[in-house]
Amino acid sequence: MAFDYDLFVIGGGSGGVRAARVAAAEGGAKVGLAEEYRMGGTCVIRGCVPKKLMVFASGFPVAIDDARAYGWDVAPGAFDWGRFHGALRAELDRLEGAYRATLKTAGVTTCDARAVLEDAHSVRLSTGETFTAAHILVATGGQPFVPAFPGADLVQTSNDIFLWDSLPKSVLIVGGGYIACEFACILNGLGVEVTQFYRGAQVLRGFDDESRGHIAEAMKAGGVELHVGTEVERIDCAEGGLRVTCTMGREHVVERVIYATGRVPNSAGLGLEEAGVRLKRGGAIEVDAWSQTAVPSIYAVGDVTDRVNLTPVAIREGQAFAETVFKANPTRADHELVPSAVFTQPEYGTCGLTEEQAREQGPIEVYSATFRPMHSLFAGRQDKVLMKLLVCADTRKVLGCHIVGDHAGEMIQLVGIAMKMGATKEDFDRTVAVHPTMSEELVTMRKPVRTA
Repeated sequence: MAFDYDLFVIGGGSGGVRAARVAAAEGGAKVGLAEEYRMGGTCVIRGCVPKKLMVFASGFPVAIDDARAYGWDVAPGAFDWGRFHGALRAELDRLEGAYRATLKTAGVTTCDARAVLEDAHSVRLSTGETFTAAHILVATGGQPFVPAFPGADLVQTSNDIFLWDSLPKSVLIVGGGYIACEFACILNGLGVEVTQFYRGAQVLRGFDDESRGHIAEAMKAGGVELHVGTEVERIDCAEGGLRVTCTMGREHVVERVIYATGRVPNSAGLGLEEAGVRLKRGGAIEVDAWSQTAVPSIYAVGDVTDRVNLTPVAIREGQAFAETVFKANPTRADHELVPSAVFTQPEYGTCGLTEEQAREQGPIEVYSATFRPMHSLFAGRQDKVLMKLLVCADTRKVLGCHIVGDHAGEMIQLVGIAMKMGATKEDFDRTVAVHPTMSEELVTMRKPVRTA
């Protein structure tokens, strides 16, 4: 049977674009790709990139205070959201254009339309067109989840923040994951009065307990009004914004409410189950180690599979798929020891196991140091950095590394290389410190603070 395409990709995010480009430019495949919103996906348009630019913007008030402490005669002015937001939109337009240019150069045919599966080898576009393909790759990512409750129609999500015409004076952020905590810090830094509700006992569930406790205390000290063990019961319109009624009957009135209560795979309405693709609980597409679904011609990568939901992982999965299917180079994406960062204030970099996970695997040694870094200490701030290594008592391998402090994301990238190579605690000990830096603590901690 002759197909219209060798590969048709549904979704123009990081994973789908990488797979399409490699299959076309390096694998010689005829490739089509459909994206219903904007090319670049969550990361580029409504996630990592604009969020990180907002992180940068929100850090300047503290930087200005520090500059005065260091002898500079400076004074903060009012933050101009309109000016920043215009520049942000222009940058996202530039990046989207770059993605489109990359696909065009690779020879990929792009369609600005929604695509759904008709069967194992056919997709139907919202334009009415139907195409056949030898292989179909689903890379539709995820989307914010908002639970059902009275007033749920009045809330916004992280997607909406990037579209705001103006900053509110006050906001309630509901959720305790990394997205909720990041935006709590960002908006707080931009001068918004921020309240955060989380139903659990501590924010950043799933991360290292000591690290998340350190971050929560720093967030509160920085001005975020954080309430754990608190749930929203209902939201109503009120004078001045929205009236939020939470557990114990307490009420808060804020201008806007942002729900950041997790993300779910964007798999609904794509015709997946009708085509024979199996979905896991929660809607994630079930795939094997090669990203292949139960239907041999259909593959899936990225957040829609709910494996490791990070942009660089989606890119690796897209690359591995193209290598395997179109370059005769069988490749499986490696999901072990993936370093990551949470862009709270302070920043958090992590790689490997949490202390709680490491304890379950056998005897460990915990090396940990908390200290005031030189930069903020001189400026009179009370910030504290946390450096932590988890070491297997038997093999001496470093099982986990956790860094809370400025530039933690930059540091954990390099630590991740050493851990991927199987570095032991003695390898860290043999490495000469770079002085004076925060990161030198990683190679100067000689005695464990505890064992387990």
